[in-house]
Amino acid sequence: MSVEEIGGARVPGATHRTSFDDETRARLSADAAVIKARYPQERSALLPLLHLVQSEDGYVSPRGIAFCAAELGLTTAEVSAVATFYTQYKRHPNGDYTVGVCTNTLCAVMGGDAIWEELSDHLGVGHDETTEDGAITLERVECNAACDYAPVVMVNWEFFDNQTPDSARDVVEALRAGTPVAPTRGADHVCTFKEMSRVLAGFSDGRADEGVGAGPATLRGIELARQEGWTAPAFTDEERTRAAEQARTPARGTPRAAAPGAPAGERPASAAEPTPAGTPAPGGEQSSAERPPVSEGDVSAEQEQRKQSSDDAKES
Repeated sequence: MSVEEIGGARVPGATHRTSFDDETRARLSADAAVIKARYPQERSALLPLLHLVQSEDGYVSPRGIAFCAAELGLTTAEVSAVATFYTQYKRHPNGDYTVGVCTNTLCAVMGGDAIWEELSDHLGVGHDETTEDGAITLERVECNAACDYAPVVMVNWEFFDNQTPDSARDVVEALRAGTPVAPTRGADHVCTFKEMSRVLAGFSDGRADEGVGAGPATLRGIELARQEGWTAPAFTDEERTRAAEQARTPARGTPRAAAPGAPAGERPASAAEPTPAGTPAPGGEQSSAERPPVSEGDVSAEQEQRKQSSDDAKES
């Protein structure tokens, strides 16, 4: 079998590279240490770590899966389960630019379906497929969360508003030609998929304050409210009382006081059993920064040993 080059086209029968060279591993490990330091529990860093390895290989490769598993003391199966759940993580080589066409209800009726058909025909690819030159990966997106500018196309998650089949085709042609392309809102130009993946991993590229943020259509509601002097209604006394009562209500699983006249220490039959120690009470604080580890395995010596051990076995 041949070895598939990272970032190249998929070759039937080829195997993936399964380890980073020493220099790359050292660089990624240094970045991973920065990411993990942000979280009280290291395994919470899995999502940004997946973006990190994606910024290296252009997709979440087998060696990227192994790297994340070794860094966090997880199995490769646990990492793969997360990587296959979210569509931003690609499991095969992605193009330099991911072009996502919204075909959800509003964008569709405003022309999203026509844009999709034009780009698919023009590029000769379908959903989640990449052009032969490796420049464009085309996606049909359920919602780009920009209905006020429908129909919307996104390139590496930068907005291109109020698109038409012709304008969308011009955008992809400029991208393929290597011409700098500016989104409607956001940064001054579109960066590559790998560069955006590093930003999503939590490393600033210094462009957060570039360009337009919210456009006129998005701000129209608040501007109209200011013109008309509209404000949110204040809480009524009844609403304040109800909120206070809810705040005083014991969380589910908390033992309640015995009913008047009941023997000391006896609680109502309807009261639930106490919540086990270390389990956040429903309605209470859920932040991992505030609650204890959910199990001994989170801080066990065995887990620490797993993180320190070589990941060669995982990568083979």
